Amino acid sequence: MDKVYASAQQALDGVVRDGQMIAVGGFGLCGIPEALIAALRDSGVGQLTCVSNNAGVDSFGLGILLQSRQVKKMIASYVGENKEFERQYLAGELELEFTPQGTLAERLRAGGAGIAAFYTKTGVGTMVAEGKPTQEFDGQTYVMERSIVPDVSLAKAFVADRSGNLVFRKTARNFNPNVAMAGKLSIVEVEQIVENGELDPDQIHLPGIYVHRIVLNPNPEKRIEQRTVRSSQ
Repeated sequence: MDKVYASAQQALDGVVRDGQMIAVGGFGLCGIPEALIAALRDSGVGQLTCVSNNAGVDSFGLGILLQSRQVKKMIASYVGENKEFERQYLAGELELEFTPQGTLAERLRAGGAGIAAFYTKTGVGTMVAEGKPTQEFDGQTYVMERSIVPDVSLAKAFVADRSGNLVFRKTARNFNPNVAMAGKLSIVEVEQIVENGELDPDQIHLPGIYVHRIVLNPNPEKRIEQRTVRSSQ
């Protein structure tokens, strides 16, 4: 089955709607699906709940959806690097469900694995656990976390074959496998597409069963979030 779409816009067409929960891969600006985020902005859909480690920066990544006021709620583990995020949250214009980073990764992985909920010690006794069921195991308190199953997932990989089998590249893997697994419909942006059978089965990081649509973006910008260099001698 050929899952390749001609453009990010075509891949989102008929899929994204107002009020959806959309998960987006990436960590900072590393491994974000740049073309799909831009296409989501251009689609004009609003009142979105976005699930992502963070919200990019003010002018790039998910930050552009905050600028266009298309996001009503963020489920994230980090809220720095984005002044508009901070402004909207402090002004009461943006809802935030703050989730520890490992818990967020597991909530997405559990969603993709068909696990409704799980228990973790992370967050016990803090605001993270407020309103959530707790349970004692072996004399220690755990908090129950629900899995996340987004309506649409937008992920980034390095290489895909036409059936959607994926290979990620180094740290750009980050949240992307879990995001792609979790979505009811998952769209993945890649830098290379090869024919079916060209990928070594032992080298595939995520099988195509989790991927519904593929978009080629061979030359992403890959903007550096914070560039640090040595001073010249």
